[in-house]
Amino acid sequence: MTDPDVRHVSQPGRVLIFDTTLRDGEQALSRSLSAEQKLHIALALENLGVDVIEAGFPISSDGDFEAVRMIAQRLKTATPCGLARAVAKDIDACGEALRVADHFRIHTFIATSAIHTKEKLRKSYDEIEAMAVAAVKHARRYTDDVEFSCEDAGRTDPDQLCRMVEAAIRAGATTVNIPDTVGYTVPTEFGGIISMLMNRVPNIDKAVLSVHCHNDLGMATANSLTAVEMGARQIECCVNGLGERAGNCSLEEVAAAIHLRGARLGDVHTGIKLNQIARTSALVAKMTNEPVPNHKAIVGGNAFAHSSGIHQDGVLKNRSTYEILTPEMLGFDGNVMHMTARSGRHMVKSTLTALGYPEGSYNLDQLYAKFLQLADRKGQVHDYDLEALLFSMSLEQADDAFTLERFSVMTGSGEVDPTATVVVRCGSRTRTEASTGNGPVDAIYNAVTRLTNLKTKLLTYVIEANGEGMDALGRVNVSVLYDERKFYGSAVSDDVLEASTLAFLNALNAVERHRRVAAAKAEKADKPNDQKLQVDTP
Repeated sequence: MTDPDVRHVSQPGRVLIFDTTLRDGEQALSRSLSAEQKLHIALALENLGVDVIEAGFPISSDGDFEAVRMIAQRLKTATPCGLARAVAKDIDACGEALRVADHFRIHTFIATSAIHTKEKLRKSYDEIEAMAVAAVKHARRYTDDVEFSCEDAGRTDPDQLCRMVEAAIRAGATTVNIPDTVGYTVPTEFGGIISMLMNRVPNIDKAVLSVHCHNDLGMATANSLTAVEMGARQIECCVNGLGERAGNCSLEEVAAAIHLRGARLGDVHTGIKLNQIARTSALVAKMTNEPVPNHKAIVGGNAFAHSSGIHQDGVLKNRSTYEILTPEMLGFDGNVMHMTARSGRHMVKSTLTALGYPEGSYNLDQLYAKFLQLADRKGQVHDYDLEALLFSMSLEQADDAFTLERFSVMTGSGEVDPTATVVVRCGSRTRTEASTGNGPVDAIYNAVTRLTNLKTKLLTYVIEANGEGMDALGRVNVSVLYDERKFYGSAVSDDVLEASTLAFLNALNAVERHRRVAAAKAEKADKPNDQKLQVDTP
């Protein structure tokens, strides 16, 4: 049997990416993934260019066994892997689940730190070493691709760690993993452990040295990269940094860092396709129901967003001033410029230019003053808001077209559809409309759509607590599609139905401002000599 990983490592500077999203990452979820969900993620990981996919812990349940077997059967280029404690029944379960694959890896482990051996396993170190050697030899009966992990290696006595690594390799381990299981070490310390093993273990050249770092102190990525600099050639990680407690080393972070700084780390590279990172991150977030935090490195919503006027000015002149990677490299559409009160004139002018308004066709100083007032009021200004300002040049003329007067909802269990009655002031008129829906919010939105006569497509509806405890307010954020553009609305209330109604109306008010602008532009085109536009409110 040919081990594909040996072929990869023979490439100068190749760092293998071992993904454990489906094993260590899943352990941290509030609910288990189904076999179909795991397969979907595994295929995305293979497309991403992951070398080894740890598909699960086959002995843990029948469901996990079947998921590992299903994934092993479908993978074509990535190596499927199963986890096993250093006991025969775990290893047998791995072998049975993985045998459907042409090549596979069994990953067996045992704790090696003093606190684990004494307090958890309650065995001597000689007994621990004997179990490790027996486990590796047993796994070799199924495959010649065996990985052995020294659990809690970061807190293991150096002499004992060297002894264990040497014994595991002698028993037949082709990969030896050094986990910082509790995220205890700092980069110089962890790098020192890797350097020590490279220098002190006589048969270290017979195996790939791997690392598996947790993020309890926020050091997982830094520790992993330092280990590579010291000679490790496999990194174990998870998409979006999922994992036990504070998570594991983040796949996208190490992949991007090695791509950008590989020369500094020892002229290394990976097989990861960077342009698939955005897609894979989004898929994992959706499947696991674990949203990516906005501040998350590489894949967070703010990773390529710029709000500071100084930053925006620099990026508009040369993106490399504040972007060391481009979002397009990672599969994102592009960067995001948040127009807020911190944005400068250059940002406003650039946005208008992109909308088709050349410099000199408006008074930038006057417009910017109005923009700041609106930004202070709204928090974030969208391009359609800026366009409305350009034509009205007055906040008073940009008042909301639709204002909620009152609403009522009838709902309950049974076969009766929820019904909503909504009263909205539309300009100088007050309109009332009633409608049914699949739920109370759907009924409200149907009624609002009828009375405003604005047919939009609801893209997102997100509700969250704004505060803590029973007194928390409900914040609702919506986005709608109209005329091939997205419009946003947000509202906060102690009544989530009221917040839902106000958020939808806010989005429709943005749509109506867009309609006014479009009408004004059309009128200007018809009357090119007109010096001033009059935009009527409904």
